[in-house]
Amino acid sequence: MFEKLINFEKMITPSIIKIIFWIGVAASVLGGLVVMFSGGPMVFAGLIIIVFGTLSTRVYCEILILFFKINDNLGEIKEKLCDKDKE
Repeated sequence: MFEKLINFEKMITPSIIKIIFWIGVAASVLGGLVVMFSGGPMVFAGLIIIVFGTLSTRVYCEILILFFKINDNLGEIKEKLCDKDKE
């Protein structure tokens, strides 16, 4: 396991992306609540921050994870092509 991490065969960033997602969600909710409790018409702005902040954080994290899935799939394709060439 440690050898795979040292040789960059195993990625740790996908796990970190999940943490970034939850930090982003917490920041969106807290920021939205702060804006909501500032009073007046800002209640609606706070709701918008909560909804779109959470949604944009999710989309951003999904795009990051997509890069890693593409990398994994390309690795599998490469392995299959190398195995086919050996035959």
